[in-house]
Amino acid sequence: MTTPEQPGQGDSDIDAIKRGHVPVVDLEAAASGDPATRSDIAAEVGAACESLGFLVVTGHGVPSETVHKLMSASWRYFNLPEDDKRRWMPPSPYVFRGYFPIQSSALAGSLDVETPPDLCEVFAVNRFDNPADAAAAGLQEGREGFFAPNIWPDVEGFRDAWTDYYRAMESLANELMALMARALGLEEGWFDDKIDQHISNLVVNHYPAQRTPPVEGQIRRGAHTDYGSLSILYQDDNPGGLQVQLRDGAWADIPHVPGSFVINLGDLMAAWTNDRWVSTMHRVVNPKPEFCDTSRMSVVFFHQPNYDAEIICIPTCTTADDPPHYEPVTSGQWVLDKLSKSVY
Repeated sequence: MTTPEQPGQGDSDIDAIKRGHVPVVDLEAAASGDPATRSDIAAEVGAACESLGFLVVTGHGVPSETVHKLMSASWRYFNLPEDDKRRWMPPSPYVFRGYFPIQSSALAGSLDVETPPDLCEVFAVNRFDNPADAAAAGLQEGREGFFAPNIWPDVEGFRDAWTDYYRAMESLANELMALMARALGLEEGWFDDKIDQHISNLVVNHYPAQRTPPVEGQIRRGAHTDYGSLSILYQDDNPGGLQVQLRDGAWADIPHVPGSFVINLGDLMAAWTNDRWVSTMHRVVNPKPEFCDTSRMSVVFFHQPNYDAEIICIPTCTTADDPPHYEPVTSGQWVLDKLSKSVY
């Protein structure tokens, strides 16, 4: 049985990351509230968003125990027999809650690239506070998948661990969006009324051991860009991990740094910023044959603005010589269009 990783143990590889391709930003000093300090850190975040759309953050304030409990509870779930896991599948693939087995999606499809199904099984939850107006919105046709009740397995500590982690990710996402607003020359609260009823999914990806060789062209997660505003990733350090595509087309590993999160922008943020910031292709590769008995797990908070938030070019990202590149669209419609291409 695979054992959960203890976040924060071992030596950090931050120096190696800094020598590579992915910027590292320490957020700790931003908590002081000092405007000059926050501006400096926002500038680092903005530079990463403009150059690669990926960064590694440390000093984020998320307790390691919160991560450890989430990982432990998730391993308990994914180590269940397949039939038991399927008890908590949603009624439809367009209800974004519960268990999605292997063969249920191929993320490359969101870019109209046909590939075999991804070698990944997933569990997902969304907001659990269910605000009254969000509940009312959920009664409207076409929105059921975003406002349906969560599905909670009968697994020790699962609901509490996931709830605590989701709350921690909400706080971190709010801080990142505030810093991003500052980086774009906006007031820090510019995004507030666009994300105060966000529809963000918390997803744990389990990549099982590959004792049967994959078919040609099949990997753990096909090359894709994310859909929303930003993604917050925690990954373990088992073989067969995340790679990002550089501007020259080469693929670069994103190594595991204990106690950190990987942040990347989604297509919605690229459109919102009029392509000033970038949403970059990434994938999760298969382990080398000598590690085929090793499974892997990652946790992603897919931050998505309010369902009805209008995604229209941010004022500081357009000029007379560079008019808006995209037609206005709502956040909900944007993500629905993306999901319709990748979910089976």
